[in-house]
Amino acid sequence: MWTLDPAADVPAWRFASTPARTLLSFSTRRGGVSDGPYRSLNLGRSTDDRPEAVDENRRRWLSSLGIDPVHFANAGQVHGRTVVHVHTPGLQPSCDILVTTTPGLALAVAAADCLPILYSAPGAVAAAHAGWRGTADGAPEAALSAVCTAGGVTPDTVGIHFGPGIRGCCYQVGPDVAARFPAEALRRDGDSVWLDLPTAARIHLLAAGAKADAVHDTGACTACNPHWYYSHRRDHGTTGRHWGLIALPSPGA
Repeated sequence: MWTLDPAADVPAWRFASTPARTLLSFSTRRGGVSDGPYRSLNLGRSTDDRPEAVDENRRRWLSSLGIDPVHFANAGQVHGRTVVHVHTPGLQPSCDILVTTTPGLALAVAAADCLPILYSAPGAVAAAHAGWRGTADGAPEAALSAVCTAGGVTPDTVGIHFGPGIRGCCYQVGPDVAARFPAEALRRDGDSVWLDLPTAARIHLLAAGAKADAVHDTGACTACNPHWYYSHRRDHGTTGRHWGLIALPSPGA
């Protein structure tokens, strides 16, 4: 079960129970030092925020999770389905899916409407960034396949977690985008169509062998909640970034 503690110095979504003490978390926009449209916990260096503010925000959030701020790997995202197997910290360019079997190495993906998805398997974890393009092109199930291969497990043993992202209540799309998704992920009102990315991702993942009761969702909509989340669409492109993060426990933890 996912919970959010609004009273924490750096509020974050945390999962109550994970196998082998795997760490999973999704950030919010609160608890940092950025200002203006990036206020306050912007974790994205791809924005026009002050680099020193982003660095401090990252330090604060990672430290609040008990992670050494230099011991993480993050994805240089391109809205695709490329998988990178990671063994050392640092930015991994031109990919949207990170997988590792290295204990203590945190994986992070950024989002500000797109869906961050975390995967927890025995001996392996993965983090994926899935917007409409990535979801339509199979990024959620590519990440599932990659973490299964890395851990030597089957899809029905993997825990899957959806973070804050734009939902069907707010994500109006055109007919070309809607045509790439199943009807169950769409809401129609006359000529207008709204897309629910978590529903689309769930459909793809279940078809790939995931168990329905292993898919866990924060249920948070980024566009609905400006107090808690950045939203690229709501804020017309000038906004910060959240992170989804996952890590196998460090040796001896």
